[in-house]
Parts: sequence; structure tokens; C-alpha cells
Amino acid sequence: MKYLAKIIATDQEGLQMISACSSAAKVKISDIKYLASNKVFLLSVERIKVENDNEDKKVNSILRFDFVDKVRSKNIDQSNQEAVLELVGIDYLKNNNVYEINLIFNNNAYIALSTETIEARLEDQSDIK
Repeated sequence: MKYLAKIIATDQEGLQMISACSSAAKVKISDIKYLASNKVFLLSVERIKVENDNEDKKVNSILRFDFVDKVRSKNIDQSNQEAVLELVGIDYLKNNNVYEINLIFNNNAYIALSTETIEARLEDQSDIK
């Protein structure tokens, strides 16, 4: 039985669920993309399937955020495309009508996404043997 998760978040609760499922996920700099014309921010991550208590089961997943108007990053060396970051968690702030979704990584690195609405999804692609 192959179970590939798909979580869609449109509020704080959903975002917390995605954060919990992708905590400790590994992501390569080259696998982080912002498609500005589509307002889509994508990360291809390798995560542990924490949601079914299977600590040694890893899966490739896509983390996708829609309606992203602006992306800022800090302490991320984009010239080093092979570097691997570890996702610590995801949180957000709301300022007037704008949400700032923060992807927090190890080594004090983070990516901040400005968006008018929370629209995030975590979608498993394939199990890692």
C-alpha cells in the first residue's frame, strides 16, 4: 500500500500541520524556485514521514506556496546550488492585509514569502528507498 500524502493549507492550522510534517526536511538550494510570473514558490524536499510514525521512511515531496508576491531570504548562499538546508519549521505573521510566511532553516537561514492569502500544499512525489 503506497500512501502519498497531500496536505493543503489555507489557514494557520493547516500551515502548522505542514510545518510539523516537513520539520527536519532537507532541501538543496538548487531545488528552491520562485516562479514570479505565476506567483508560485516551490521547494523540493526530502522529508521523513512523521505523520505515520515511520521514522526511517523518507519521501520526496513538493512544498508549494501560491499567490506569492515577494520573496526575501537571509543567510542563504544562492551561489552554492549544492548546499543543503534543513527546514526547522514554518510560521507566519500578518501585517495589515499581507501575510509573511517564514520558512525557517538551520544556521539562522530563512526565506520570507509575502502573500495576500495562505495557500500552501505539501505533496509527496515518491518514496525514497
